[in-house]
Amino acid sequence: MNIEQVRAYALSLPEATEDMPYGPDWLIFRIGGKIFLHIWLESPEPTCAVKLAPDRGAELREHYDGIRPAYHLNKTHWSDLYLETLDDKLTEQLIRSSYLAVAGRLPKRLRPLLPEE
Repeated sequence: MNIEQVRAYALSLPEATEDMPYGPDWLIFRIGGKIFLHIWLESPEPTCAVKLAPDRGAELREHYDGIRPAYHLNKTHWSDLYLETLDDKLTEQLIRSSYLAVAGRLPKRLRPLLPEE
């Protein structure tokens, strides 16, 4: 996947929004005001950061060179996905997992109709 494909996929998720609160070199995607995806546009390699359960993130990092602790974020909860080294389907799955994890913690009144994982 490239950055535009990641962006399009993130925005296809119910109630997902995009903004640039940190300046023009960061795209942030939110559900109910909470961040589920970061894209650093100035990264030397195409990457995005997703929120994963700590044990899941650690397990994935052991199995995939393209999944590493997030450079600019809490390394326990956030992982960078190096897009050129990962399968598109896995990237979509991890973005969706991040979205569902964040959406699932929202107050019920803010939750969209969430797709099943």
